[in-house]
Amino acid sequence: MTDNSEHSEHSGYSEQDVQREVSALEEKSATAARLFDIRRIIGGLFVVYGVIVTIAGLTDDQAAIDKAEGVNINLWTGLGMLLLGIFFLVWLKLRPTAPAPPVVEGEDESGG
Repeated sequence: MTDNSEHSEHSGYSEQDVQREVSALEEKSATAARLFDIRRIIGGLFVVYGVIVTIAGLTDDQAAIDKAEGVNINLWTGLGMLLLGIFFLVWLKLRPTAPAPPVVEGEDESGG
């Protein structure tokens, strides 16, 4: 069997270097998690599509409105999509993703 300390001597990295690298990776991971929060994606898509459908509803001719039994369905659907998208984005702003709890070094896991 080989000794673990023998392996760490050959790696060329100190414990501090490894901890620094782990901290940097955890920071990047937390940033990526906030960036790709599903509320941001859903909210953004609903706002974009809501704007498109609302514009389509504003430019509909009477024949399209008559086809939907007198309801400007594109306008109402677009406004609903806009409201839903804004709701998701406001929710994201008011309740952001909590950062990961910091790892405390030197604590004994057995509690004593």
